[in-house]
Order: sequence, then C-alpha cells, then structure tokens
Amino acid sequence: MKLENIYSRKKAKFTYVVMLLMVSVYCNAQLKGGHILGAMGLQSGTQAPEKTLSVYIPAYIYTANCLRNADGDKVGNPDLTMFITGVGANYVSDFKILGANYGATILLAGASNTIQGSYIGSKSDFAFTDMYIQPVQLGWHNKRADFVFSYQMYLPTGKYEVGGSDNSGLGMFMNEFSAGTTLYFNDKKTFHFSALAAYEINGKKKDTDIKTGDILSIEGGLGKTFYCMNAEKTAPKGILNAGLIYYFQYKVSDDKIPVGSFLLLEPDKDHVSALGAEVNYLHIGCMTQAGFRWVSELGAVNRFQGNTFFITLAHVFSFKKK
Repeated sequence: MKLENIYSRKKAKFTYVVMLLMVSVYCNAQLKGGHILGAMGLQSGTQAPEKTLSVYIPAYIYTANCLRNADGDKVGNPDLTMFITGVGANYVSDFKILGANYGATILLAGASNTIQGSYIGSKSDFAFTDMYIQPVQLGWHNKRADFVFSYQMYLPTGKYEVGGSDNSGLGMFMNEFSAGTTLYFNDKKTFHFSALAAYEINGKKKDTDIKTGDILSIEGGLGKTFYCMNAEKTAPKGILNAGLIYYFQYKVSDDKIPVGSFLLLEPDKDHVSALGAEVNYLHIGCMTQAGFRWVSELGAVNRFQGNTFFITLAHVFSFKKK
C-alpha cells in the first residue's frame, strides 16, 4: 500500500473522529440565544421620554457557578465568567405611529468568554461581538400604565466558527419581538410593576444546518420611585428608583442539530428563573444616570446557573424646548 494512501486514510479517520467529538458536544447541550438577560428590570414596559437621545455604556457580567441537567441536578462546577461592554444609543422622537412615540436603539459591543450553550467549550479573549439593532420601538403613556412594543435584530458580526474555541459571536441572525407594560399603583406613578416579554427566532448558524430553538424571555420588577429635592425643596434634583427584579427564560422549540441524514432533537428544553434587586439614579442637573442590577438564578434546567450583574452609565440629551 502506498504511503500517501495510508496517510490519506489516517487523516480521514482523524477528521471523522474530530467531527464525532464535536457533534457529541453539541448533542449533549442546549444552544444559547442572543437575548441578554438582566438588560431590563424596573419599568421595563416604559419607553424613555420623547425627544431624548440616551447614550449609554453597559457592563454585563455573568458568572456561572454550576451546570444543571434535565432533572435540575448539579452535574458540574464551571469556572466561567462572561463579560460584555460597549456603547449604545437610544432615540425617542415625537413622531407618532398608532398614537405611540417612535424610537430606535443600537448597541456596538465586545465580549469575552462568549457562552455558546450549556457546555464549556469556548473561552475567548475580548473581541467585537454580535451587533444589536432595534429599528422599531413604540411607546404609549397613559395615566396608570405605559406600554411598549419593539422589533430588534442581532447581526452575526462577531467571529464564529463551528467548534471554534475563540468565538466572540453566535454565528446566526436573530429576530426578536417584544411587548410589555409598566403598571402604576398611584397617581404620582411612584409605585410600579413591570413585565416585558421577548420572543426570539433564531436562524441557522454560519456554514451549518445547526439551528437554535426559539426562546421566550420575560423580565421586569416591582419598585418605588423617590424624588430627591433640592435644598429649598422647590424642585427635584434627582430621581431614584429601587426595587426587586426578576427574569424567566424558556426554550420554546427544540434545537436542531443535523448529523448525516438524521436530525437530532434535544428532548428536554432548557429554562431558568431568577430574582434580584436594582437601584438607579438620574441626576437632573447634568442629566446623567447610573444603574446597577444583580440577579441570582434558580431552578435552572439543562443550562448554567449563576449570577448576573448589569451596570449602566448613561447621559441623556433632551431636545425639548425649555
């Protein structure tokens, strides 16, 4: 037998083994979507005031302290911390559609240790990740309730290669629709409860037939607004919001992972719930806002369970005539 034929067969066998190992990793895992849990909290169903431009810097930190299986039992102790930061902008106009103010949002961000799914297979350095664009945001304001509806997309601008260990993106185009409300329990709108539901529809991953299932996320909180008055007590100098927040996430449809002519479906879809707290403060004089959220996950199934920290610093430009 010729030497080149032996080498060719060994190479083919090695490639086949590698492919099997990659497939086995994916088949024993739930794949992750693009929705960042913890990005919304108190008054999640409320749009920003009209004729304002908010430029913000978010910092998202997720620390996984355990991995749980389909029965919710602990099966691993990962040492994994995902980090995202960047710069974003949200504009709300006075243009009306169906009685709602029209707005839009964009976020350019970088990420490290991007989590691809419920498996430890990717630890990456900080790099440009998938881009978030919200071209349609509608907000309604009533006496005792606010309402929002939006469409957002996640563009696969981050690096992705199937089986890669340094991916900074998820390698798929994602569509998401969301709707929510903030309910006020008094006329001054200082005591409120909010809920925002988002439904994510995922496309196929780059150069593969792998497809993450659809994902439903619900976020909100129960909080109180405090007006910090100036020394003369004639006008507020700042607005403080504080309260309890929560989120839930459910995989609605199965992940699809083709192997040869077979389509493997993960039998138990993942889900998680979480409770935490939020505090944010707007200084009216310089129109600068700082916020902090902490959420602890519980009841995880087929996924990591850990803690989410979300810090935001924003400056608000108002175009209203004084």
